[in-house]
Amino acid sequence: MSVSQDTTAPGVEQGCGDKRRLLKTKTPGVFKRIDGKGRTIGYACVYRSGTRQRKRHARSYEEAKRLKRESETDRDRGELEERSAITFRRYLDEWVGRYRGQGRRGFRETTREEYRRLIGAYAHSYFPARLKLVDVSTYTLARFVDWLADEEAQGKTLSDRTIANATIPLRAALATAKREGLIRHNPADGLALPPRQQLDGDEIKVFTPEQLAVVIGDAPERHRLLLELLAATGLRISEAIALQRLHVQLEGPEPEVCVRRALVRGRIEPPKTKHGRREVRLPDSLAAKLSAYLAAHPDPDSTAILFPNKSGGPLDPTNLRPRVLRPLVRQAGAPWAGFHTFRHTFASLHLRRGTKLLQLSRALGHHSPAFTLTRYTHLLPGDEAPAPEPLDAVTGTAARGRDGHRSDLRTGGEEAKRRKI
Repeated sequence: MSVSQDTTAPGVEQGCGDKRRLLKTKTPGVFKRIDGKGRTIGYACVYRSGTRQRKRHARSYEEAKRLKRESETDRDRGELEERSAITFRRYLDEWVGRYRGQGRRGFRETTREEYRRLIGAYAHSYFPARLKLVDVSTYTLARFVDWLADEEAQGKTLSDRTIANATIPLRAALATAKREGLIRHNPADGLALPPRQQLDGDEIKVFTPEQLAVVIGDAPERHRLLLELLAATGLRISEAIALQRLHVQLEGPEPEVCVRRALVRGRIEPPKTKHGRREVRLPDSLAAKLSAYLAAHPDPDSTAILFPNKSGGPLDPTNLRPRVLRPLVRQAGAPWAGFHTFRHTFASLHLRRGTKLLQLSRALGHHSPAFTLTRYTHLLPGDEAPAPEPLDAVTGTAARGRDGHRSDLRTGGEEAKRRKI
């Protein structure tokens, strides 16, 4: 049950006309609360913490005794601090500015910005400004999840992923509050997200060979090679636009692209996890096009951006999407497609070919083959997916060596190159 804390002494006047009083009980520090007509309206326990007197209210005598025992125990352990009276929203705002994460790799500033956005968009919109941190319960959080899933309250349908993401900073903040002794239990430990029926529109979609041919064939000359690279390697757009010239290794029998960083919200950062740092095999046809591109655009600086904007910096995907990609996918009959559709198409193509799941997972930068299988299980052979032959004619993505035989994807696993970028 939620209880309130009050530092008012039991003998303080209640104000003009207020006849409520506290009467002693047989338990020291536990008082009965009565109104002006002598009716019992609740109970209160009073205890001292340092130099201050505190009071907590309860509905029953037994609960008041329990609260007194717990409060005195917390005080003796040093867990009862002044900051326990902080409001939930205030604590979230303070926490997100200082959080450093729990992993060895620390906490990315882009993640902090996303946490701050989620807290502002959802937590601040739902939780009352006066709700105290100590009063947050699993029930309170469950009602928050219900509110997120309410189409009428949101004005639209939030996806399951959006709902789950909105709870992530709350879970982390409450875990921190427990470690810091501000709360005794983490109410988020018992929080469950309601399973909902997946909508057809939530299923991953891929380009058909004809659609991909139109998108790449009609692309402006300046951006065509970038789109071919996305289709042939499965790189994320954030990874592709952050590539430097040194990351393209075209010499030797197995040309490849080395993923070492990504452009996320205007910042160049290393991959989130070790799995994002990888090498992906380039088809020979695409390697030849990249060689010609580099020769036509010479630059003595090997750290220069591979696909720069007019000022030499990385391209902006928020500008490319409406200006370049959207007209192309509409013309191809795939208005739903985005940059990630190239990645999904790459995965579906290799699943159709029978590429080993472990190698495909490494090429995509996933943390495990199980995640890759879960994400693309509906594209396994037998379900609808584009045939590889027409796609090869457009992007040169056939995973075959110079002798014409099939070769597996080369990634940063046991076949990683000896040189390090």
